[in-house]
Amino acid sequence: MNLDDRKIKILNAIIKDYISTGEPVGSRTISKKYELGVSSATIRNEMSDLEEWGFIIQPHTSAGRIPSDKGYRLYVDQLMKIETINESSIKMIEYLLKQKIDQIDLLMKEVAKLLSLITNYTSMVSTPQIQKTRLKHLQLIPLDDKSVVLIIVTDANLVTDNVIKMDVKADQETLNKLSAMLNESLKGLNIEQINLPLIQELKIKMGVYGEIVNPILDAIDKTIKTSSTPDIYLSGSMNILNFPEFSDIEKAKQLFYTLEEKDLLVSILSKHNSNGIKITIGCENEIDEIKNCSLITASYTIGGRSVGTIGIIGPTRMQYEKVVSLLSYMSNNMDKLLNKILDG
Repeated sequence: MNLDDRKIKILNAIIKDYISTGEPVGSRTISKKYELGVSSATIRNEMSDLEEWGFIIQPHTSAGRIPSDKGYRLYVDQLMKIETINESSIKMIEYLLKQKIDQIDLLMKEVAKLLSLITNYTSMVSTPQIQKTRLKHLQLIPLDDKSVVLIIVTDANLVTDNVIKMDVKADQETLNKLSAMLNESLKGLNIEQINLPLIQELKIKMGVYGEIVNPILDAIDKTIKTSSTPDIYLSGSMNILNFPEFSDIEKAKQLFYTLEEKDLLVSILSKHNSNGIKITIGCENEIDEIKNCSLITASYTIGGRSVGTIGIIGPTRMQYEKVVSLLSYMSNNMDKLLNKILDG
């Protein structure tokens, strides 16, 4: 169906007023606060059509209406105008940019804390995913007679290491030769391409070094798999209690339990790890416990490649314009924050 201009203006007014006040919106409120040039009776008729078509709902027997998930979807897709991020938020982000943070996990905690502080919602930040990058360099270094350190560096300057226990002694010269052979075979490959079939192929190719190379190749496979699951940093979980939508303790508990499930959060954010802003509203969320929430996410990049996600979760009457502008600005600055750490 095509909504005419008047219905669009009335729906926009209902959404903006409800986001602002949290109270159901009646025709008299719209008539007084928004200059639409029509009577309350006409507004009531238009609201009746909007309700029939599923864009607004009547939560109880009062005359007021609130937006449905369908109404919010039309709003974010067609009606909302992205705000310019305010000066105080810019100053807070610039302050973070100036801090001397030398660990990625500490940085992610600070980013999550800042996002929840600015928005008063709950924030989620995933650490960079090494498998989204390409192998830049691999080095094997003897630690002692039966131990070797494997260092993997990607093109995004992400570094991961692993200590490998050996059955035979490997001298530096042999390890240098193996490092050179492995770099020749693996350099430039997407980390996701360095999988078990490729590892098995390399074992055959390097058969002459079998006793030494097999545990090393197994360690490469294990290191990549272990590094593939990002950590998730959460901040502002209790903020959800500030909204009357979650005054029901059981409903709030279900949401809190969900926010404590790291694997579930990884799954949710992985489905949002695409370029740009993504918004899921209410029933669009696959997880039952967050079907009363909206989730807005933005991916961030290192070296032009998407490697992680930042997100905000809150009630469906979220301040969408404010959150979208903040996440856009923050994601555009994440590479600066990360490169300060990665470049040392």
